[in-house]
Amino acid sequence: METTKIIEEDVVIVGAGIAGLSTALGLHRLGIKSLVLESWDSLRVTGFGLAIWENAWKALDVVGVGDILRNKHIQIYGNVTTSLITGQEIATLSFSDKGKLKQYCVRRKLLLEALANELRSGTIRYSSKVVAIEESGFSKILHLADGTTIKTKVLIGCDGVNSMVAKWLGFKEATYTGRYGIRGFAEFENNHNFEPVHMRFFGNGFRALVVPCDEKTVSWYFTWTSTIQDKELIEKNPAELKEYVLNKLEKMPSDVRYFIEKTELHAIQLAPYRYRHPWELIMGNISKGNVCVAGDAFHPMTPDIGQGGCCALEDGVVLARCLAEAFSKNSKKEEEKEQYIRIEEGLKKYANERRWRCIDLITTSYIVGFIQQGNSKLVTFIRDKILGPLIVGQLFKKSNFNCGKLNYP
Repeated sequence: METTKIIEEDVVIVGAGIAGLSTALGLHRLGIKSLVLESWDSLRVTGFGLAIWENAWKALDVVGVGDILRNKHIQIYGNVTTSLITGQEIATLSFSDKGKLKQYCVRRKLLLEALANELRSGTIRYSSKVVAIEESGFSKILHLADGTTIKTKVLIGCDGVNSMVAKWLGFKEATYTGRYGIRGFAEFENNHNFEPVHMRFFGNGFRALVVPCDEKTVSWYFTWTSTIQDKELIEKNPAELKEYVLNKLEKMPSDVRYFIEKTELHAIQLAPYRYRHPWELIMGNISKGNVCVAGDAFHPMTPDIGQGGCCALEDGVVLARCLAEAFSKNSKKEEEKEQYIRIEEGLKKYANERRWRCIDLITTSYIVGFIQQGNSKLVTFIRDKILGPLIVGQLFKKSNFNCGKLNYP
């Protein structure tokens, strides 16, 4: 009878998204090899824009790809928020007022490629879907859909909001917020001449944002609180989704609405907004033994303050730094049990360092989204007359964070 060959690795990361690749690159910079398992046959490089705030740029600079991405995007210099109910501007803010704050809308495709290109060849294994996890002494055994078996000293789940690793750790499925989002991405052959600012629009129970990524691409999203009647809409094709958005945004200035009109159907995507309850991060296992989670597997949040991807980049730097302790030169001659203890302590340190930061971002995002998308007259009045500038201020406050360097302790 033929014996199944077991591949042995020190560190296995499930998921080649933002958290997975930034963690792998952080480890690589520290001389630690990892294997990244991606269930798709290539990077999931859909071309939608992603808010990258100052805290995320610090993480990108630490892993060495910050300048690569800055050179491919344009800096955003301000925010203009308008009520489509009253037609009045609620808040106008120049980012230069906030000192050295840097904000860009980065193409997710270019971000993932920049991270992946810095990894050593063979780090990412595509078409590798994990179907089972089992204990094996001080290691974990992963069974893949193609029959491959992998034994690893460390297992890191960066496998998104529906994470198998998070489920193994005891986390429940992320909670649906009652809101949906439609994202789009418009590309042009020539310069689009869109001002480098966030153009935000509030309506009755819905909200929209239009922002440029570079001179020829513009990203946008539309989010609304769904109702029972929206069930049929959710099942519709991109053409009908696009028509729905344009009908809702009929009062949007035509020069801004133009970018939604010019979006190709293949560049339109619908998704429900989900988040993890903060108390689950207080009570749950972010790490357990030699297993942990990062990115959306750890802290799915609504996009209302643009910190989901930024937080995942922070995770990667902190996790690589904490895990490096277990694979330092002094640990190479240690017994398996001793190294397991060092790994466990490193992952606990990561979990403790990230827990309250993520709770803060999840909570703030949810509250800001609730206020921004209120559909009662009272909430709308308070939002438009009082809270507009305060909400914008949260964008700056939460980006004032430094995840630190990749130094050995």
